[in-house]
Amino acid sequence: MSLPSSYTNPYVVAESDEVVRSQFIRRTYLHLGGAILAFAALEAWLLTQQWALNLAAGMLNMWIVVLLAFIGISWVANWFAHSNTSIGMQYFGLGLFVVAEAIIFLPILALAAFQVGGDVIAKAGMMTLGLFLGLTAVALTTKANFSFLGGFLKVAFFVALGLIAVALMFPGSFTLGTWFSVAMVIVAGAAILYTTSGMLHEYRPDQHVAASLSLFASVAMMFWYILRIFMNRN
Repeated sequence: MSLPSSYTNPYVVAESDEVVRSQFIRRTYLHLGGAILAFAALEAWLLTQQWALNLAAGMLNMWIVVLLAFIGISWVANWFAHSNTSIGMQYFGLGLFVVAEAIIFLPILALAAFQVGGDVIAKAGMMTLGLFLGLTAVALTTKANFSFLGGFLKVAFFVALGLIAVALMFPGSFTLGTWFSVAMVIVAGAAILYTTSGMLHEYRPDQHVAASLSLFASVAMMFWYILRIFMNRN
C-alpha cells in the first residue's frame, strides 16, 4: 500500500512538518541557553567556595586523570541525553554534563579570575557568544550542508587528544601554545556548524535535550580555548 503524499517520518525532525521543526529548534536553543546559564551560575558559586578552589589546585596536579574522568562522564551524560527511555533521563544527562563542565573549567577560571585578573573571562565569554551567533546564523540562514565536516572533526579530536596527552606526559619539552588554542577554536567552530546544520537530520523531534547538549559541548570548548588565548596575551 502506498503512503499518502502528506506522510512524514516521525523519527527525523527534517521529515516532520514545519511546526514540529520550529518547535524543535526553539526548544533546543532554549535548553542550550538554560545550560549556559546553569553553567555560569554554578561556576560563579564554586569560585566563592574555598573547598572548590582547593579542589581546583589539586586538579592541576593530576590533570591527565581529570581529563580521563571527564571523558568518561561525558560519555555517560551523552548516553543518558540520547536515551529513549524517558525525557527525565535526557535531562539527567544534560545536567550531569553541565556539572562536569563546571568542574573541569574550575582551575582555568580560578587562574583567570585570581591571577590574570581584569575582565578576561567576560571578554572571552563575549567573543564566544559573538562567534556562536555568527556561525549559527550562517548554518541556519544559508541552509548549507556541513555534514562533510564530520570526518574532519573526528580526525581533529583524536589529534588534539594525542597532542594534549604528549604535553601532559612531557611538560618540560612539549607545550601547547597560542596557535594550538587558535586551531581548537576553529575546530569548535566547525563542530558548531556541523551540529547546527545536521541536527534536523540526526535527531528525532523529542531529542531537543540531546541536541542542546551537543551544541553546549562545542560552545564550552570554544570558550575554553578563547579564554586560553586571552590569558596568554596578559
